[in-house]
Amino acid sequence: MAGNAPTSTEYITHHLQNLTFGLHPDNGWSFAHGAEEAREMGFWAINVDTMGWSIATGLLFLWLFRYLARTVTNGVPSGLQNALEMVFEFSNGIIRTSFSGHSKMVGPLALTLFCWIFFMNSLKWLPIDLVPQIAHKLGIEYMRIVPTSDPNATLGMGFAIFLLIIYYSIRNKGFSGFAKELSFRPFNHWALIPFNLVLELVVLIVKPISLGLRLFGNMFAGEVIFIMISLLPFWAMWVLDVPWAIFHILVITLQAFIFAVLSVVYLSACFEEH
Repeated sequence: MAGNAPTSTEYITHHLQNLTFGLHPDNGWSFAHGAEEAREMGFWAINVDTMGWSIATGLLFLWLFRYLARTVTNGVPSGLQNALEMVFEFSNGIIRTSFSGHSKMVGPLALTLFCWIFFMNSLKWLPIDLVPQIAHKLGIEYMRIVPTSDPNATLGMGFAIFLLIIYYSIRNKGFSGFAKELSFRPFNHWALIPFNLVLELVVLIVKPISLGLRLFGNMFAGEVIFIMISLLPFWAMWVLDVPWAIFHILVITLQAFIFAVLSVVYLSACFEEH
């Protein structure tokens, strides 16, 4: 962080800067020392903190459910088993209400998306300065711990869903059937094929972008508000931070739910015949 007493602008800028690694035109492969160097590294630069924390929360999800599978009991369940069974039933409810096809992949996908995004979002509950200060003592200049406040992560997940949409559309309808669907909707007339293609391709491309940007926008806005609250005097900080953190319990859960449900809805269309 800039000096012992950073200004408000320096504080905010520091907390919104990712730990970026890439090929710098002047310094070779290195970590960026600020937003300008990160931009100069170009498209292939990697936000190491986003990758690290997203992988860590993914491993936490896998460990929790593997642990539950190995320790599940038919007797009186533990609190953890109760919680994870509720999440499992919640995921099944999403499938029952939003998915009209038959696929062994969509159920686990919905469960994974909801839990993984929830865990990533939940990192926002940690004190805003805790991890960055620990990283600073270890010689790490920047550290953002909420992967979903980075558009690279959320858009990456959105485009992964997009690839699944393309894959299942072609697998279930054939390439010609998928092309026909794009060409003859919403107007079933050959003369309007160009108009239909433009309209349907825009809708198709917007799906992953809207998924990613919706999640990113909500998490980024929440992060900025937490940072702004941390700049207030100590007494005002706690007056505002606690209610905002409680409210964010709803936001964190809701955004994970919306991403999972919309992904299932989009994939459901791949199994429908028109």
